[in-house]
Amino acid sequence: MTGNPAAMSTPEKDRLMRSFRAAVESVDPARLVASALRVEGDAVVLDAPGVRAAIPLSSLWKIYLVGAGKAGRAMGEAALAALGKRVADGVIAVPRGAEGSSGPLRFTAAGHPIPDIFSLSATREILSVLESAGKGDLVVALVSGGGSAMLSAPAEGITMEEKAETFRLLLRAGADIASFNTVRKHLSEVKGGLLARAVQPATAWALLLSDVPGDDPSVIASGPFSPDPTTYADAIGVLERYGIFYAVPSPVRRHLAEGADGALPDTPKPDDPAFLGTTSALIGTNRTAMDGAALRIAREQEAGPIAIVLLPGFLQGEARECARSFCARLRKAAMALSPGHTVAMIAGGETTVNVRGGGKGGRSQEFALAAAVELAGEEAMAVLAAGTDGVDGPTDAAGAYADGTTVARASSLGLDPGAHLENNDAYPFFEALGDLVVTGPTGTNVADLAIGWARKSSTAG
Repeated sequence: MTGNPAAMSTPEKDRLMRSFRAAVESVDPARLVASALRVEGDAVVLDAPGVRAAIPLSSLWKIYLVGAGKAGRAMGEAALAALGKRVADGVIAVPRGAEGSSGPLRFTAAGHPIPDIFSLSATREILSVLESAGKGDLVVALVSGGGSAMLSAPAEGITMEEKAETFRLLLRAGADIASFNTVRKHLSEVKGGLLARAVQPATAWALLLSDVPGDDPSVIASGPFSPDPTTYADAIGVLERYGIFYAVPSPVRRHLAEGADGALPDTPKPDDPAFLGTTSALIGTNRTAMDGAALRIAREQEAGPIAIVLLPGFLQGEARECARSFCARLRKAAMALSPGHTVAMIAGGETTVNVRGGGKGGRSQEFALAAAVELAGEEAMAVLAAGTDGVDGPTDAAGAYADGTTVARASSLGLDPGAHLENNDAYPFFEALGDLVVTGPTGTNVADLAIGWARKSSTAG
């Protein structure tokens, strides 16, 4: 729903909102965990796409639950329901507001998107649980987007403040998530496969809800249970590429330089014995959400014939440039339609914003604002862009909706879309129009979606 009670409802807007809600429902973390993890006969079973593992109950001593991420609360409760009294202990780092406890499982609040002292405290609790796990035990790790910030313990010689300042600089520079995580892994005691070492000699099953392009387990939450293909030199390269190497705190530069020179051990690579007892399973991805939206749109029979175009991984790079490209594709697809037919275009991924202004917004809202400018005056074309976690940047909105009337409606209120775009100030623009998409935190996170809709007039020649 939108957050403005005066917002105008249109069939196009309602249709796109229904499809976005369906996308979020398709990646409900509790349902995904319940489908993948269960006790089956005399064994505990992990059954996910491409992965099946089983441990006889007769050979299993204790089960521990650990994890981190925006979906941590729902994933943890679903895992506890599946495994019951067999769970001996557990700690999951979750967003503020989701903390609490359920039986032996504790949900500990941690900082996001910048790690803080609460992230460190939660991580220390998780390490303490892992120290209790031994041979014959099973550790079920529940990892989702946001876990990089919530699971945080700086490498020796670096403070939380110095690490946080590095990430603030990366955020402001518009770094993508892969670049972010390359640096994170090399400033951490737990990321980049280091928890796979910490869990030994117990067996570990990592259930992953992906919010990253390509769904690489080594990138999701900075891959705490996955081999790390990146190096200290790669981390230095990221900071140099974004022009912030000499801006980050000097202990960070020194640590990375020592690692690149071989004075510090690098993160574990694929041949490390730590991964012999670790199994990772992707239980939900951005593509899962795209398919959920597509299925909902396909049921919209009252709209007439609908062509559905999926663009996995399309959302990348600068948000406003990506929006322009998306609108161009949507327009081209509409031109190829038969009269009276409709096209729905669904893109997934995660854009970036190189912040130059002092406004309020997020990458999905900026995408929608750039789309509004591109669609100005167009009939029967609309775009909704939103984050599946329900949070877009430092705002209470998931994203925003735009169509061919957005710019004209804004002008009638004295709003200049170009000025708002240049100031990275999409939130008040769409708030005034009643076109923010406000869902509240959804409890899941598989990156962002952009859903476009266009119809060719039945009278078109």
